[in-house]
Amino acid sequence: MKNCTTERVRNFVVAGHFGCGKTTLSDLMLHKSGVVNRVGSVEQGTSVSDFRPEEHEKRSSIYNGVLNCPWKEHHFFFIDTPGYADFFGETKAAISQADAVLLVVDAVNGIDMGTIRAWKAAAEYNIPRMFFINCLDRDQAKFDETLAQIQQNYGATTCIPFTVPVGGGESLSSVVHVLRDTEIPAEVEENVSKCKESLMDTIAESDEDLMNKYLEGEELSESEISAGLHEAIVSGDIVPVFAGSASRDIGVEQLMNGIANLLPSPLMGPPVAGREGELGRSDDGAGVGFVFKTISDPFIGQLTLMRVYSGKFAADSDVFNLSRNNRERFGSLLHLTGKEQTAVDTAGPGEIVAIAKLKHTAVNDTLATASGAVELAPVEFPRPTLSYAVYAVKSGEEEKIAAGITRLIEEDPTIKLERNPETHETVLSGMGDQHIQNIVHRLRDTFKVEVDLRTPKVPYRETITDTGSAVYRHKKQTGGHGQFAEVHLRLEPLPEESRQSEQGGQSYEFANEVVGGNIPKNFIPAVEKGVVEALAKGPLAGCRVIDVKAVVYDGKHHPVDSSEMAFKIAARGAFRDAMQSARPQLLEPIMNLRIMFPEEYMGDISGDLNSRRGRILGMTREEGMQVLNADVPMAEVFNYSNQLRSITQGRGTFDMTFERYEAVPANLTQQIQAQAAKEQEEE
Repeated sequence: MKNCTTERVRNFVVAGHFGCGKTTLSDLMLHKSGVVNRVGSVEQGTSVSDFRPEEHEKRSSIYNGVLNCPWKEHHFFFIDTPGYADFFGETKAAISQADAVLLVVDAVNGIDMGTIRAWKAAAEYNIPRMFFINCLDRDQAKFDETLAQIQQNYGATTCIPFTVPVGGGESLSSVVHVLRDTEIPAEVEENVSKCKESLMDTIAESDEDLMNKYLEGEELSESEISAGLHEAIVSGDIVPVFAGSASRDIGVEQLMNGIANLLPSPLMGPPVAGREGELGRSDDGAGVGFVFKTISDPFIGQLTLMRVYSGKFAADSDVFNLSRNNRERFGSLLHLTGKEQTAVDTAGPGEIVAIAKLKHTAVNDTLATASGAVELAPVEFPRPTLSYAVYAVKSGEEEKIAAGITRLIEEDPTIKLERNPETHETVLSGMGDQHIQNIVHRLRDTFKVEVDLRTPKVPYRETITDTGSAVYRHKKQTGGHGQFAEVHLRLEPLPEESRQSEQGGQSYEFANEVVGGNIPKNFIPAVEKGVVEALAKGPLAGCRVIDVKAVVYDGKHHPVDSSEMAFKIAARGAFRDAMQSARPQLLEPIMNLRIMFPEEYMGDISGDLNSRRGRILGMTREEGMQVLNADVPMAEVFNYSNQLRSITQGRGTFDMTFERYEAVPANLTQQIQAQAAKEQEEE
């Protein structure tokens, strides 16, 4: 339980690439603070942070591990985040609610994709960062090279070591604090001196009075150094770099002291962005908190995780959900340390609390003790990159599957589920194959349903490349009134500037050029309805027709037998016939991929994209990584997440967005038509 003022609370996230030792470090901090009696182990399945069965099986983080512990006169609220790109939605949600980010870097492998993505998210929310170069006890650990890589990517005068290792590999013995230690081994003396000089220069630059004093050769006091450090770290002018080994508990105490002494309190940060306006940070006033995560607890039910920004919340009280304009009732407020829960009476700024059994609250909601408080801006979660069509293994369990996935979406907004009305498939989308497989396992274990995943059907489109006309007469004589309508219809390709760019768009125009009353005006809307119905199924493969202008230019009617239904049927027939004479063409969706990866994989990635009919648009470098932009047909990227992971050994990542529709090559058009005809026969 927190036993300090808000000024001594530290709220931060532990982030980095998978395998860099984030969870080992988090478990060690809990042990060193006295929260647990023995250090948890990922390998042995005793980690406090990675406590779920899926994490034991995978031996790595899948979910955010919410933790807290006292440290001397301070109290830490921190989150151990997953390092895999598939679970970056968890990481971004945590970073969005933190006051600082501790980036853990493996001294053997250096900066990797997990580090880069976490840094970018921290920069997006404009929060301070701190590095911990870990694993320096390993044989191939390289402190100097890793530090150089960090400084090259993020600034040589910005990323400055606060601790320097003594020895390396098996001979790693300790770390030296650049500012505080007086007894410095000769082997690191020169390095420590350079780091101290860089630090003092940056500290002095943070304040004009300090700068003048420093330039005049006067010694800066410890309080002046501390004030200057805080200012420089909060502004991003200094990113502290610490060194050590979490597995051997070397340099971790200095790191924890650095977190306490250097990172900002919850009241120091800039105002929090709201949907409208900003929220000032304060101990006083209305309690305002943001919901960034929900968890389905097998014993308690749903737990809602909230970060408090301002004021205080009390247990057993009523609050307002500003996002949904309703009231909620708080029962217990819980501090979490992995799966352990401790009830608290109140929660203030910087604290992360869990609340059980809220009825109308979800991720991205703002809770407040007053209805007039500022509603906070939502988190923008990353888009899915992998999709599968979902089928029930057992007939009749479709609704049960949908209900289960809907429950999982409440916990993880990066999961998407939608029914495609064209392909008649239910499509499940996620951040990668590991993400999707985790969903499948949870459906099996929690909701007791088995699913079959298949490659989704591509939502092709059809259009025309020339002008075509047709005359269609619908005539039917029955007892009493008959049916009569004749429609003369012309189809034209829609001009480029009028075409629909959205995925799934149904772009068309309808025009009426009938003169002389050959088709009465009251029947023209029925003709347009017939055209709209015909657009749903083109002649090539039964796909939706787009980018067409339909013009009714003549026709005939009967004063007794004509009706809206008759003209609608005639319009459909005229549209079908006109399509055949307008040189119809099959279109496929094109996706834009932005791929980020280490440069050594360029040849393999380029070759793979070429094999997928991809077009490389350009290449740049970003934070030491190669960034490649390419357009690739949707049909070729359904399994790209798995292929990229295989090519880059998990070190590549990509984002994907719909770009446009393009003509399908002639040889593939025949295959698609044959498959569509086969499916139609089966139906």
